[in-house]
Amino acid sequence: MIEEIKQAIIDGDTDEAQRLTEKILLEGGDVLSLVQGALVPAMDKVAQLWQEGEYFMSDVILCANAFGTSMDIIAPKLAASGAKTHGKFMIGVVEGDLHDLGKNIVVAMLRANGFTVIDLGVDVAVDRFVQAVKEEKPDILGIGAYMSTTMPQMKEVIDAIQAAGLRTGLKITAGGVCVNDAVAANCGADAYGGDALKTVSLAKKFMGVA
Repeated sequence: MIEEIKQAIIDGDTDEAQRLTEKILLEGGDVLSLVQGALVPAMDKVAQLWQEGEYFMSDVILCANAFGTSMDIIAPKLAASGAKTHGKFMIGVVEGDLHDLGKNIVVAMLRANGFTVIDLGVDVAVDRFVQAVKEEKPDILGIGAYMSTTMPQMKEVIDAIQAAGLRTGLKITAGGVCVNDAVAANCGADAYGGDALKTVSLAKKFMGVA
């Protein structure tokens, strides 16, 4: 059944992924085996198909949704099992920006690769970012802006985090369709998360994960 769940996610079949996930857990299936044997390999395959040009953005979205459905079911049991994660990654889109597609894909890929993700959502005010960092103490913060008019807020967020004394030890990535390496550097981020795969790679590098 592990292979069936994996294939359901690769196919972007949310209903089937949900049905199979619930079934395997009801039958006492091992949560870690499900994640490591089905969910992670499935999203790795999706990433490969995307890189090879066989999958389009619409395909990736469907797969991410199927993955997310399974992960939502698994998450409580995974937490209860005491399974270790690579680190805590907080992510949000700046205030005035309601674009969440790119963020949602990043969230799915990070979770598939063993990170605990705190998703602040979209239209996140500067003070909300600061308060969340203070309360949750993430290892990495991902800030997204998908419009040129909202990009300046990334620097405002980072400056506010610095002013609050929360910057030490916190790695920050900046991402979005209007962002590039220069923009990320100018706003004070540690790196530019160009897409979901690059963000995962950066997160692993920051946390010393091979």
